[in-house]
Amino acid sequence: MAKLYYRYSAMNAGKSTLAMQVAHNYEEKGGKIVVFKPLIDTKGNKTIVSRIGISRTVDHLLSKEESPIKIIKNIADLDAIIVDEAQFLEPFQIDELYYIAKKMNISVLCFGLRCDFQMQVFPGSARLLAIADSIEEIKTLCECKKRKATQNLRLVNGLPTFEGNQVAIDGEENVTYISVCGECYIKYYEEWLKKHPQKMLARRKR
Repeated sequence: MAKLYYRYSAMNAGKSTLAMQVAHNYEEKGGKIVVFKPLIDTKGNKTIVSRIGISRTVDHLLSKEESPIKIIKNIADLDAIIVDEAQFLEPFQIDELYYIAKKMNISVLCFGLRCDFQMQVFPGSARLLAIADSIEEIKTLCECKKRKATQNLRLVNGLPTFEGNQVAIDGEENVTYISVCGECYIKYYEEWLKKHPQKMLARRKR
């Protein structure tokens, strides 16, 4: 029976590269696949873009309302579904991917983040962590080069920030990200609080 897989990491760990490698492996062996990416991820538009310079056009951009089952139900002899940036999917879409694996015997391989820049889990990631048959962390190194990166630090105009909407796409509106370890994340957060004393007061009142 097919499985639902989730491969997660902090940013810059090569998730998209690995997704494209898995797609290549299936196709090289004559497998039939469908590659999804959430519509909300506007980076590269209809293309998966890796930081090492490779890219791949996706077969379908999934909006928040779309059903994965309806999209693939008329595709015969499908071997696998590959999803990049799966943290942006809705929980019901994750449930449908699980159904596809179990009832339609099609392997589903999802790649994405676990948490956002405020260390809050994405709804799609939460559902994947709850129901995926196989969960694996893709490891990468912190900016300090001393520890494994586990968190995502958002930069606006090159400066760390800890407030804002959960979703802000890398490269848009002067937003970039770096992956950091927990120790470095706390260091940056404490430095940010010192520059924003009103945030420190609000934090103490909670």
